Amino acid sequence: MNKELIMSENKVLESIVEQINLRLTEICSLRQDFTKKEDDSFVSKGDLLVQDIVVDLINKNLPDHNVISEEDAPFESVDFDETSSYVIIDPIDGTENFVSGLKEWGVGVSIYTKGKHVGSLIHLPELNDFLMTGMKTDKYKSRIIGLSSSLTKSDLIELPDDGFEYRIIGCSMYNMLSAVRGAYARFENVKGVNCWDVLPGLNLALEHGTYAEVDGSPYSGQILFPTRKYKIKLSSEG
Repeated sequence: MNKELIMSENKVLESIVEQINLRLTEICSLRQDFTKKEDDSFVSKGDLLVQDIVVDLINKNLPDHNVISEEDAPFESVDFDETSSYVIIDPIDGTENFVSGLKEWGVGVSIYTKGKHVGSLIHLPELNDFLMTGMKTDKYKSRIIGLSSSLTKSDLIELPDDGFEYRIIGCSMYNMLSAVRGAYARFENVKGVNCWDVLPGLNLALEHGTYAEVDGSPYSGQILFPTRKYKIKLSSEG
């Protein structure tokens, strides 16, 4: 693998963190300016500003990469190629939290060059926390299981009382980062999520020795496209 290429792409991830931090006050000032999308979720002008920041850095530094962003969905007429270069972006994961004034929201980015994963980033700006490819991180032991906010009341009632504690945060980036570090013993989404919700966490899990699973099979770093939704699990216990 080309080391200069990896350095270049990791530098882009570092620049994304720097630029979002520099403009965080502006981003947060837009959290009450939002509309509802067709799927009943919210998109704020903060989402769109973060997307502009990230895409601008990508276009300047990785011009041969195609951008896949949540805010450009759906991608019904797009032909994807597993051997091409892509940057997958979730500008603000946890928009419901963001527009409600909560700090548990995050930015997710994964970079694939000629079909190979070369870098991922989870950034939680208001919590002043991030993890990207090549960084070390603390590891913990926990009895907490992270739950997806997509679970229904009946799903929650059926959860087993097996000695674990449960948390619902409403931000996939927060949840997956917690699982990567072992702060959650396990996080899974059994309903299915989009590729931009999970690719950063899946790849960081592989790097840090956390078991990662997609649709019931071990994950091995492959790109996931926005052609369907994926059931995922991260676990410190396999």
